[in-house]
Amino acid sequence: MSYAKPEYLVSTDWVVEHLNDPKVRIVESDEDVLLYQQGHVPGAVMIDWQLDLNDKVRRDYLQKAEFEALLSAKGIGNDTTVVFYGDKNNWWACYAFWVFQLFGHENARIMNGGRKKWIDEGRPVSKEQPAVTPAKYVAKQRADYRIRAFRDQVLNHVQMQSPLIDVRSPKEFTGELLHMEAYPQEGALRGGHIPGARNVPWARAVNEDGTFKSADELRAIYEGEAGLSPDKSVVAYCRIGERSSHTWFVLSYLLGYPNVRNYDGSWTEWGNLVGVPIEK
Repeated sequence: MSYAKPEYLVSTDWVVEHLNDPKVRIVESDEDVLLYQQGHVPGAVMIDWQLDLNDKVRRDYLQKAEFEALLSAKGIGNDTTVVFYGDKNNWWACYAFWVFQLFGHENARIMNGGRKKWIDEGRPVSKEQPAVTPAKYVAKQRADYRIRAFRDQVLNHVQMQSPLIDVRSPKEFTGELLHMEAYPQEGALRGGHIPGARNVPWARAVNEDGTFKSADELRAIYEGEAGLSPDKSVVAYCRIGERSSHTWFVLSYLLGYPNVRNYDGSWTEWGNLVGVPIEK
């Protein structure tokens, strides 16, 4: 498949070949944190998106020293290739990948197909917690401005009529739901979408087996249907920034868009703000 940056996507075969590679660390990151205990890629460590990547008090991500401590404890050094995978079509794996990019750890990959493909192919799994030798990790200062959008920047984006991609479900987009279907309807006082946003549900980017669609198929969706182009600044959002990090990965790495930001405040912030514009 002719992805723009194919080196950031690896196959299950590649992972099998590197299970014992000391320069590679496999990381599982799931929505359902109990899945790891039920069986994971041998040697994989777990990163909990909520407990490990988020600040314990503020709605924000961990800071430089905390990121260094986390990676060191997981046996990840600056020269380690980190391969993320997880459930829900690599939804949270892409979220963890995105947080790693805030600190500039570019030596990262996504296992195409995620946990589903690994299990479906009958690959080996382990319930053992791997023995990890702590590593030395020195992080860069967090550089949010490159790939993260904040509410005032999004408001300016709206005023400039720049492209926005709402990756939530159609019913969330119209305001009928405040959350995904089959989830508690909470988190925002108002429903709808940010004015001018085009709705492309995040999971449209993947095939039935959990792998990403080809570059041509992705262009047909994001350019042919949604009208995006790589010369524009694009902001993606969902409810809390996890589904939109998946779309951010698709646009940035599989299609090679140079200026895509994830608005992780997303609808739980926008739908609760006083005075911001909303469309239904």
